Amino acid sequence: MIIFVFMIEKTDLSFEKAVLVGIVTKDQNEDKLDEYLDELEFLTFTAGGEVQKRFTQKMDMPNPKTFIGTGKMEEVREFVAENEIGAVIFDDELTPAQQKNIEKILKAKILDRTNLILDIFAQRAKTSYARTQVELAQYEYLLPRLAGMWTHLERQRGGIGMRGPGETEIETDRRIVRDKISLLKKKLETIDKQMEVQRGNRGQLVRVALVGYTNVGKSTLMNAISKSEVFAENKLFATLDTTVRKVVIRNLPFLLSDTVGFIRKLPTQLVESFKSTLDEVREADLLLHVVDISHANFEDHIASVNQILTEIEALGKPTIMVFNKIDAYEPEEIEEDDLVTERTSAHYTLKEWKKTWMNKMGNNVVFISATEKENFEHFRKRVYEAVREIHITRFPYNNFLYPEYDKYGEAKE
Repeated sequence: MIIFVFMIEKTDLSFEKAVLVGIVTKDQNEDKLDEYLDELEFLTFTAGGEVQKRFTQKMDMPNPKTFIGTGKMEEVREFVAENEIGAVIFDDELTPAQQKNIEKILKAKILDRTNLILDIFAQRAKTSYARTQVELAQYEYLLPRLAGMWTHLERQRGGIGMRGPGETEIETDRRIVRDKISLLKKKLETIDKQMEVQRGNRGQLVRVALVGYTNVGKSTLMNAISKSEVFAENKLFATLDTTVRKVVIRNLPFLLSDTVGFIRKLPTQLVESFKSTLDEVREADLLLHVVDISHANFEDHIASVNQILTEIEALGKPTIMVFNKIDAYEPEEIEEDDLVTERTSAHYTLKEWKKTWMNKMGNNVVFISATEKENFEHFRKRVYEAVREIHITRFPYNNFLYPEYDKYGEAKE
């Protein structure tokens, strides 16, 4: 049974019933697994699937052959057969051997978190550049999983005269995929050079980049601050293609870019193939790290974003933490007569949050609602101050772009 397909034939979960599978280990407790499965269910919904049930198991480590134990696998098999389940989705990346073994047992489409994210990216990619990036990531994910999946890949380029002496069919398939990966990388290199020239032609404008976990409201904020119409919806990875807009606050212009959202366990293939998209972040002068403060695990989201920023060498940049969706923030309440429940950060009010580690960041922390425009003027003022400071530092005697300011950045009377 063919599981993976080329990007032009993306995995279609539309109207397809699915089940989720995850494990509790010494490194991942039950609460953390529930949180990951909540996110995996949202990913499935974004891809067009409908989750019917979750299967979890406590294990010291994943079963090297089938990820979960024999008994739990039989439980999943029975449910899949009885309920016409089309896709079984695992929260962690499966090895090629696990993938093959599980498929034989369940007789259903087997996906893991990585493959699901790649599928969503394939759906969301609109431009030729984004489609090429996703296709490259899919081929790189596919390469070690070729065994037993296809039988006539050589038709892609003609089999006669293309095989080496004694070359097996699977070796031919791997060579074809490697050649395709090489072609896609060359294509991206060409586009990268064009984009680098474009970035260089933007003049002496300060560059600001929106970064953050997926679905935190970056595109909504982009629309609000730049008065543009960037696609935004309540789904994961609504934005793949980087959008750059010229924004003016108090007659001070700068470039604002909206970038792809980050996520925990983001496939390494995507980080690599979206390198140029992430160059907007790497080359930015100022980062606006947008956080959905209404999410129960927003601190984990911050850590995940910082991890990826570290990987692309962008963590040390000037950053303003923008805590969005304050209109949706609701701390958990404790009844007055409840003497058992321990008060944790889940019970903090926004005022109390501001007195925690956030207080150490001084005025580099703002709380807003992008949809309701709450505290929006304060946000714009803080961005203006940060951009102005960067511009004055970089171009102290070159303010011809801003005739309304003197060489020290002060507004002329």
